[in-house]
Amino acid sequence: MRAGDLTETITIERAGTALDANRAPVETWAPLATVRAGIVTASTEEFMRGRGASSETSIVFRLRFMEDLCLADRVIYYGDAYNIKDLRELGRARGLDIRVERAGP
Repeated sequence: MRAGDLTETITIERAGTALDANRAPVETWAPLATVRAGIVTASTEEFMRGRGASSETSIVFRLRFMEDLCLADRVIYYGDAYNIKDLRELGRARGLDIRVERAGP
């Protein structure tokens, strides 16, 4: 993987819990890493759901290998949150392809 192919910057966040003002647990997101990545594919699909048409943005990022990444993490790209849907190792721990979809509202 050439460094020149990694033209985008993404932040990977991990979920955690914290207590709000009423001491009730709430989900929070903390940055795990900010890395360089390349876009392999990007698409927007429109399809019919139960209450009408909707669109879904899907992106595949390629980045250098990260050992502790999991499907529960998320990616922040240009301020938008994307849920990780698939992780594929490239070679023997040389890189990762991460398929993400835009998180709901």
